[in-house]
Amino acid sequence: MPAERITMRQAREIIRLKSTSISAHEISRRLGMPRSTVRETLRRAESAGFSWPLPERMNDDGLEAALYANRRSKRGHRRVEEPDWVVVHRELKRKHVTLMILWDEYIAENPGGYSYSRFCELYRAFEKTLSVTMRQTHAAGERLFVDYAGDGVPVVIDRLTGEMRMAQIFVAVLGASSLTFAWASWTQTLPDWIDAHVSTLSTIGGVPQLIVPDNAKTAIVKACFYDPQVNRTYADMAAHYGAALLPARPRKPRDKAKVESAVLIVERWLLGRLRRRTFYSLAEVNAAIEEMLKTLNEERPLRRLGVTRRQLFEEIDRPALKPLPTEPYEYSEWRLRRVGIDYHVEIDAHYYSGPYRFARAEVEARLTVRGVEIFCKGERIAVHLRMSGNHKHTTIS
Repeated sequence: MPAERITMRQAREIIRLKSTSISAHEISRRLGMPRSTVRETLRRAESAGFSWPLPERMNDDGLEAALYANRRSKRGHRRVEEPDWVVVHRELKRKHVTLMILWDEYIAENPGGYSYSRFCELYRAFEKTLSVTMRQTHAAGERLFVDYAGDGVPVVIDRLTGEMRMAQIFVAVLGASSLTFAWASWTQTLPDWIDAHVSTLSTIGGVPQLIVPDNAKTAIVKACFYDPQVNRTYADMAAHYGAALLPARPRKPRDKAKVESAVLIVERWLLGRLRRRTFYSLAEVNAAIEEMLKTLNEERPLRRLGVTRRQLFEEIDRPALKPLPTEPYEYSEWRLRRVGIDYHVEIDAHYYSGPYRFARAEVEARLTVRGVEIFCKGERIAVHLRMSGNHKHTTIS
C-alpha cells in the first residue's frame, strides 16, 4: 500500500532526526511509524531541496505544498479509464474470482490505469452505494435460502358459507442472483415443506451446494448453535439431490438475511397486490404467484446493477448449479420400531415381516406412499408394498 500522508509536525521531526545521522530504521522506531513512510518523507524532502534547519518563514502549509507538490489529488476529474464497477461486482460472485484477477484484466486493457490499491479503494466506495441488504458475499450456485412468509393468502374453501382458510407462502431465494421463488400450501408441516423444496429445485432446474433453512421445528428436530439435529426426512431429501443442509444459527437473523429480504419483497410485491383478489383453490393462488414472480424476476432490474434477477441467474448461478437427479424425491417418513417375537413389525396398524434372525431387534422403517422399507443398522432387511391399517399381517415366506 502507498505510504500514508503524515502531519507536518512529524515531517519536521523526521528531517531533524535525519540531520543528526540517525538511520531511517531508528527514526521509525522512535516515532512509531512505518519505515516506508519515513523513507518516503525523506525522499520528498530531498527532492524539494530541504535540509535542517528549515527556512524560518516555512509554515506547515508551505512545507506540505512543497513535499506533496507532485502528488495527484483524489478529488476532481479522474484522468484514467475507470472499469465498469457493476461488471466487477458481478464477476466477484463467481468462484475463485478475486479483485487481483479483475485488476490484472483491467490493467491488460488499460496499461495506464489505476494501481491495485486505488482500484480496490474505488470498488469499496462503489460497494457502499449498493443496497444495505447485501451484507454477505454469495458465491455462484452456493446457497439457497428458504423460509415461510409471516402472512398468508386467504382462500375460500366453501362457496356456500364463504368459509376461508389461509394458504401458507413458502419463499426461496438464491444467494448470488437473488432469483426468488414462492409456493402456496395449506400448512407448514413436513410433507408441504418437502413438496415446496422439490418444486423449487424443479423450477430453477438445478441443485445448489447448500440449503439454508431457519430453525423451524419442521426442519430442525433440535436447534443448536454448533450441531443442530436435522429432521431425518429433510436430510434424506437433501441427500437425494446431493445438497448439504446448513441451518441458520439460533437468534442470528443475519445468517439468512437474504431470505428475510425476499420474504419482505414477497409480502409487499405479491401479497399486497393480491389482497383484493378472491381465490377458491391452491392452484389459483400458485398460478397468480407464478405470474407475479415472472414480472419480479424477469422484468424488474435490480437497483444499481441494471440487470434482472433472471439475467443474473442465467449468467452466474445456472452454470454453477449441479444437475437434478433423474427422478424427483419421493416423500418418505422414518419410524423407529422393534421387531416382535414373531419377526413382524407393526407400522400404522399393519404388520410387516422381516428375517426371523432380527426378532426383538430395533429397526428403522422408511414409509413412502407405495412402500415400506425396514432397515437394521443401515442394512435394508425387508421391502413391502404399503398396506392399509387393517391389523393384518403381510409375510414374505
